[in-house]
Parts: sequence; structure tokens; C-alpha cells
Amino acid sequence: MTAWTADHIPDQRGRVAVVTGANSGLGLVTATELARHGARVVLAVRDTAAGREAARRIGGETEVRELDLASLASVRAFAATLVADHPRIDLLVNNAGAVLLGPRRTSVDGFELHLATNLLGHFALTGLLLDSLAAARQARVVSLSSLTHRTARLDFADLMYERDYRGSSAYGRSKLATTVFGVELDRRLRAAGSPVASVLAHPGLSRTNLTPRAWEHRGRAGRVIARLGLLTTQSVQQGALPQLHAATAPGVWGGQFFGPARLWETWGPVAEARLSSGAADPAAGRRLWALAEELTGVSYPGR
Repeated sequence: MTAWTADHIPDQRGRVAVVTGANSGLGLVTATELARHGARVVLAVRDTAAGREAARRIGGETEVRELDLASLASVRAFAATLVADHPRIDLLVNNAGAVLLGPRRTSVDGFELHLATNLLGHFALTGLLLDSLAAARQARVVSLSSLTHRTARLDFADLMYERDYRGSSAYGRSKLATTVFGVELDRRLRAAGSPVASVLAHPGLSRTNLTPRAWEHRGRAGRVIARLGLLTTQSVQQGALPQLHAATAPGVWGGQFFGPARLWETWGPVAEARLSSGAADPAAGRRLWALAEELTGVSYPGR
């Protein structure tokens, strides 16, 4: 069977796609390929200057809009103007992510920064855009997971990691939470008879700008670690294929999870990936959902 590549993406003309963190790494590749195949792509970025440079490189039909996922006020402002301009949205790729292995940091809303960016911001954004997604034909929400979700654990008694903080564990916990969200969103959309599909993907081990940033706090030693890590990873173009497949491939249904096929899903062609038992647990999904609604103040319309 021929390996799936970006050349297999169907014609995206007439579709509106929103990609968070689209100015670099996996998000830039995803936005580029969607625009190359005809989509109107909204680059949802924290740094609009970097976003405009990315849009210039991408070409095609693009928009640059400011979005800081670590600020619920920013998420609400972004969603309000977006739905006013685009009452129908065909695709939301929740790609942006924070990897911070230094001291514990918090968002402007007081949440642990990994959880705020990787889960809560995307939870709020998806809920605020859901009616516009439901207005489209066969819309999809793609949530970006990570291999780290398999070894992580959700501690609901200390979800913000206020005790015994470790950056790597906090990142893994946030990606597990993101994965639980994607799976629970699928359950709820199916139960409501929604036309929107919630799909998940992970990039395996891929070379992105997050790798060196994660080790900035270690100075020169961190730069060495980051360079060594880049030698063991696949290209960002290859790493973006699972989320592009989840976003565009015909026949994809809600709840599917895609990642690389080889060496414990660390690299290789796109294939269906394996969820951890924790990510698939309906009780964890219900509990996390209730907490996310409480923390963000966003309740999903009619769901």
C-alpha cells in the first residue's frame, strides 16, 4: 500500500481552516499544505509579526489573527471576531502547544501554563467555535496528542501541579488531558448527533522549534541536549502528516487517532495510533470535561 503523503490531500477549495500555532513547526507545515490545496487558512498565532511572515511564505488564501491560548480573554476575543467573519468553519486544527521544562509558570488566568495552553485554551476555543463548525458540511476538529500521553497520569487532586512540580511531567499530563478531551469530545458529538468529527493525531518524534525551546532554561547544556535530540527525530514535514491525514483524508471518522507507523510510533508513514487506557477512560473524560467547563467558563452549546 502506498504511504499517505501531503500530495494525497483532496481539493480544499471553498473550505475555511483554522490552525493554531501556525507560524512555525508542525502548524506551519499544516497551514502550508492546506493553503496549497486551496483552503482559506486562518493562522491563529500569538506573535502576529511572525504570523504575517509565515503567511507571506505560505501564499494562497490566508489570514493572520492574534490568539494567545494561555489567556481566556484572548481566546474569547479571537472567537468572537472569527465567527462574525466566518459563520461556517470547516476545520479546526488544535495544533499549538507549550513545552517548558524549567520552573513552574502560570498563565494570566492563574493556571499552570502547560495545561492552560495545551488543554484549556483549546477547550474554550473549540466550544466557542462549535456552532460555526456545525454549520459546515463534515467539519472536523483535530486535537494534537503526543507519545508522552501514554506514560502520564491525571491527578485531579492537583491538576495544576502545585506540588512537586516537574516540567516534563506537567507537559505529559497536559498532553494526556488534551487526548482525553479529543476522545470525550467525540463521545459527546456522537451522542448529540452532531455532524462535527473529533479526530486525534500525534507527530511521533519530530524536529520542531519546541525542542530547543524546551531546554532553554539549562543554558549551554540545554542547547547540547536539544541538538542531540534533533538527531533522533524525523522531519517536521513528516511529523505533520498524521494531523494532515486526520484533517483531510476521506473516510476518517470521529474518534480515530493517527500517528507514525514505525518503531513504537516514533517515525514513519501515517497509520492508526494506539490510545492509552487512561486517555480512553470515559470516567476520566467526564471528570476532566466538568473541570474544564468550570475553569474556562465555556459550556458547549446544546451538547
